[in-house]
Amino acid sequence: MGASLQIKNLVKEYRTNQPVLKDISLDLTGEGLTAIIGPSGTGKSTLLRCINRLIEPTQGTILLEDGGSVVDLARVRGAQLRYARRRIGMVFQEYNLVERLTVMENLLTGRLGYTSAFNAWRRRFEPDDIQYAFQLLDTVGLAGFADQRADALSGGQRQRVGIARALMQRPQLLLADEPTSSLDPKTSVEIMELLTEQGRAFNIPVIVNIHDVELARRYATRIIGMSGGNVVYDGQASGLSTEVLKTIYGGESWLG
Repeated sequence: MGASLQIKNLVKEYRTNQPVLKDISLDLTGEGLTAIIGPSGTGKSTLLRCINRLIEPTQGTILLEDGGSVVDLARVRGAQLRYARRRIGMVFQEYNLVERLTVMENLLTGRLGYTSAFNAWRRRFEPDDIQYAFQLLDTVGLAGFADQRADALSGGQRQRVGIARALMQRPQLLLADEPTSSLDPKTSVEIMELLTEQGRAFNIPVIVNIHDVELARRYATRIIGMSGGNVVYDGQASGLSTEVLKTIYGGESWLG
């Protein structure tokens, strides 16, 4: 089962008194895919990276609840942070694969949070983890690619490996930061379908930053529109009227 996420009064400043995120409060619970849309530089990626603590929030709380336990991701440190992170799968815009490693080796890095440093250094993983990795390769359409090096894959194949690696964590929450930005339209649709299907199959919430408004409309059960570091829209795809899109992106000439 998936986790619930409550973000309260979240602020992120890279420079003093110049917030990129301005008092963001969101309640992200239940199944389905949530798309975060908005112009470049409005804080979409910063929001996701605060959630999994790749960057430090300036203030606010990020409460992750799962199975009755609650942790504030904005406050945890050390072993507690390591434990919390392994519950959050992350799919990156530029794939973030180790190019010289095989597909299987890249997948198994998704289990590093569950194994000792010594076993990780020796690349020794449990037989169940290896079996699960093969199962996930079949799930993402890469059966037979286990021994391929990552640098021999196409962009779409690399992103499928990235999704499978995130699922190797058996996460309660799946984040995807611009997962289609480097892909052609057909492959972008396939990746969004895969994220949607796997969120449903694992019964976990999926949160996706995306520039493509039409893909967001097509796959998201909920859309969050951001502009200037603020949430200016939070609702269903059917509510993305021309006026709402103007508020999110500014102007109207781009609407065609």
